Amino acid sequence: MTTFDERTSVHAFRDDALGEHDAVGLADAIRRGEVGAAEAARDAAERVRTVDARLRAVEVHSGPPSLEGALGGGVFAGVPTFVKDNTDYRGLPTGHGSSAFRPRPARNHAPFARQFLSSGVTVLGKTRLPEFGFSPTTEYEGAEPVRNPWHTGYSAGGSSGGSAALVAAGAVPLAHANDGGGSIRIPAACCGLVGLKPTRGRVVANAQSRMLPLDIVADGVVSRSVRDAAAFLAAAEAYRRHPKLPPVGPVEGPAKRRLRIGLLPDSPNGVRTDAATRAAVLATGEALERLGHTVEPAVVAVDPRFTDDFLAYWGMLSFLIGATGRSLGADFDRRRMDPLSRGLRESYLAVWRQTPGVLRRLRSTAVAYAAAFRGFDLLLSPVLAHTTPRLGHLSPAVPYPQLIERILAYVAFTPVDNVVGTPSISLPSAHATEDGLPIGVMFAGRPGAERTLLEIAFELEADRPFRRIQDL
Repeated sequence: MTTFDERTSVHAFRDDALGEHDAVGLADAIRRGEVGAAEAARDAAERVRTVDARLRAVEVHSGPPSLEGALGGGVFAGVPTFVKDNTDYRGLPTGHGSSAFRPRPARNHAPFARQFLSSGVTVLGKTRLPEFGFSPTTEYEGAEPVRNPWHTGYSAGGSSGGSAALVAAGAVPLAHANDGGGSIRIPAACCGLVGLKPTRGRVVANAQSRMLPLDIVADGVVSRSVRDAAAFLAAAEAYRRHPKLPPVGPVEGPAKRRLRIGLLPDSPNGVRTDAATRAAVLATGEALERLGHTVEPAVVAVDPRFTDDFLAYWGMLSFLIGATGRSLGADFDRRRMDPLSRGLRESYLAVWRQTPGVLRRLRSTAVAYAAAFRGFDLLLSPVLAHTTPRLGHLSPAVPYPQLIERILAYVAFTPVDNVVGTPSISLPSAHATEDGLPIGVMFAGRPGAERTLLEIAFELEADRPFRRIQDL
């Protein structure tokens, strides 16, 4: 067992303008005049400089921040934050975590960036991600990885690992993340954060998502509190409400209604959960029963080919990036893509003729998943099949056959919600690993069930406040 000391954990919490505020709390302090927006941005930038020498979470700094959001109002007016480096932010390069091209500054904000800015945030820069967001860890073949602030020898998760590391370390209260197979929920689980993947269409889609034959990507944030996740979603809905989804509205605490919750300790694709993760999920189920909810075993009968089909679709995305990469930069060279991206592409080329069947079966997953919710309001499961790995275990430098086997044994729960488009949320559990790292649990709901997810999250947070890195 490793004990925490100054060599293994890192955080930036201190007595400054940010204090221990979450985003809602900091925005309230700015609104009341207790803290200035410029002061919050300055202190956040200093916190980032302090921790990033060890965490390596930042891709690019924006320079002197614009305080336009603070002046324009919004639920997060003046709150410093970062945008993930696969989303265009005007004036900053978008590198997608790749060495295959030289990124150029974006001419305009991406649609989601505009929605995010409408909440009033102050953007300080962009966070690192693994190449094109393909990996569940933010590691590279020839560069330093993003490190987990709870223990710097471990992964911060991926693909929103840079954002999660900064938020968990207290450098900023919340940060942009997006999720195409678990990339909000995985780093949230690794770093002890709240990570909500919204229903497909709840948040505006960027141009790349709209072009996919099956849109599996949703944007959102990672945060240290449930109320920040709820406030973000309310702000996003105020900017643009999806007319075909039930409105979420403000969610400010638990509901009185008791729920029927289906328990899924092992993955639908047959991957077994490790002992520590299983214990965290079962303990969460017991807490829910103590709070008056009904928790019973559930079955999700997805097609046995789901994992192979998702892997084929994943490979297709890598193939498409390789084929269209010059749109990212004139010097794009797919031979410089990292070994995971190249391996995914090559695996797809071996099965590309099966693409129509792959897409048809993936789309039909919605039927089996809907059946799993009969009699249940939510499903409770792990986020990941085993606890956070040490850096190197999922490195793109690992030979592809071994690496993909390891990834599939790790990311065994989250992709179903991306394929079906259903919302799900990662929450810190009461359990930790022997090395003190967080273990996340996940709740999933029917399309449009974000309110119910946030209400149960509020209830668990109130019942057992989340562990704080500054208390180590």
